[in-house]
Amino acid sequence: MNTIGPRGCYDEAKRFAEAITMAYHRQHKLETRIVRIFNTYGPRMRLKDGRVVPAFVSQALRNEPITVFGDGKQTRSFCYCSDLIEGIYRLMMCEDPLPVNIGNPREMTMLEFAREIIQATGSKSKIVFKPLPVDDPKQRKPDITRARKLLKWEPKVELADGLARTIEFFRKKV
Repeated sequence: MNTIGPRGCYDEAKRFAEAITMAYHRQHKLETRIVRIFNTYGPRMRLKDGRVVPAFVSQALRNEPITVFGDGKQTRSFCYCSDLIEGIYRLMMCEDPLPVNIGNPREMTMLEFAREIIQATGSKSKIVFKPLPVDDPKQRKPDITRARKLLKWEPKVELADGLARTIEFFRKKV
């Protein structure tokens, strides 16, 4: 993993937080939990927080071009907020201190996601392509095997349903 570039500090901060949490767990016998959160979305997101869901939805609701970076083949997966909360709650109720991924393993390309947003909003937006940032991950898909086994958890909200709720919220903001 490259620690240089705009994401470098973010990635290293996450690794440090996990390491320090495990150190406290081992040294001081504290109960700890480590959750690894993957691309969560839902109502009440900030319009300009820099994440893809508010960016695409707000562009679509304004019928503005939707900006896809690179060729749009990089993948992401999206976990609705209530699923995330349920996963975190179950993690807090167990006693395992090791990291657990909480997210949705259903993967889609950014181009597919842009089209999904256009359809869900009824937008007339076109898709425009811009250069892919150097440090943009090619894939974001959580392995939720531990969550399934340890927590008996997996996401339940379908993307179309979660997007409908999220879009309804954004319609009032745009």
